[in-house]
Amino acid sequence: MKVIYDKNYKVFFGADVLNQLAQTIINKAYSHVFVLVDENTEKYCLPILKPYLEKFTVIKIESGEKNKKISSAEFIWHNLQQNLANRNTVLLNLGGGVLSDLGGFCAATYKRGIDFINIPTSLLAMVDASIGGKLGIDINHYKNLIGLFKHPEQVFIYPDFISTLPNIEKTNGLAEMFKHALVDDKKLFEKLINSNQIDFGNMEKLIEKSAKIKIAIVNKDPNEKGPRKVLNFGHTIGHAIETYSLTNDIIPLKHGEAVAIGIICETYLSYKLFNIDNKDLEKIVRFTTANFNKYMHKWDVNELFKIMQNDKKNNNSNINFTLLKKIGKAVIDCNCSNELIMESLEFYKNQAYLN
Repeated sequence: MKVIYDKNYKVFFGADVLNQLAQTIINKAYSHVFVLVDENTEKYCLPILKPYLEKFTVIKIESGEKNKKISSAEFIWHNLQQNLANRNTVLLNLGGGVLSDLGGFCAATYKRGIDFINIPTSLLAMVDASIGGKLGIDINHYKNLIGLFKHPEQVFIYPDFISTLPNIEKTNGLAEMFKHALVDDKKLFEKLINSNQIDFGNMEKLIEKSAKIKIAIVNKDPNEKGPRKVLNFGHTIGHAIETYSLTNDIIPLKHGEAVAIGIICETYLSYKLFNIDNKDLEKIVRFTTANFNKYMHKWDVNELFKIMQNDKKNNNSNINFTLLKKIGKAVIDCNCSNELIMESLEFYKNQAYLN
């Protein structure tokens, strides 16, 4: 078992972390342990966790970004209240990005704050959502408009949970891992793009590396006033497309699928504004298109712009981007003309996909 130290908490990583979780709960002497699950983690992950917990109460919500909303938060708060949860209670978030964001938000606000522990079960949550202290819910499908910064008590990354995931959830997390490489680590970038096929059964070193990148960036700027903004690369357009898909598609895009689109578009913006190497642009597009299906929906550009104008990262009336100066070096607080943003969307649509 390895320990990655954040300034505010520990991230335990490895095959033996669930024993450490059990000891942590004993040492803390919590009055009540709640476990937040969805139908998938209840079926596939809770049986793995259960032997390490003496007594606990399960709260279950439906899976999916569409359920990261105020009514779900009210349901969780109600369950905590009905079961007499007090300020010495702990909430274990057993799931992916939605449960990490939503569960942490509910814990941080219930009775002005109870402890929560993240146990990420998806690749996306292991490398991104479970660490960093960003918590929130969506309003009208607009991403994370209501939220706060509050760190978990601890995080326990058990890599074997990846074996419980369908393939689409594995690649979903790959987008955030690729983003970390693009903004901070050229060696990781080269390792990813030179892999003929990602071995999701042997991801421990890549997960550890990606998680360390995020923790190091967050430690410099916990509340996202400056350097942490580099982690928003791919997310201005990515979040807009994710929101659009949630409101227009029968089967909405996953977060990672939308971020993959954002990465292509915002790499193109980087190419136009900062003259990143054309070969690097091609490498990024090739990797992304090889690992993610093309989004075929004929989107309404005006609606996408409206969504982007509501993005929480904006300053004044400008749509705010994080872009690449080169591989491993990002530039924050960039503004682009509407015409160039439209050009980037057309660039994405014109790519020849490999799968």
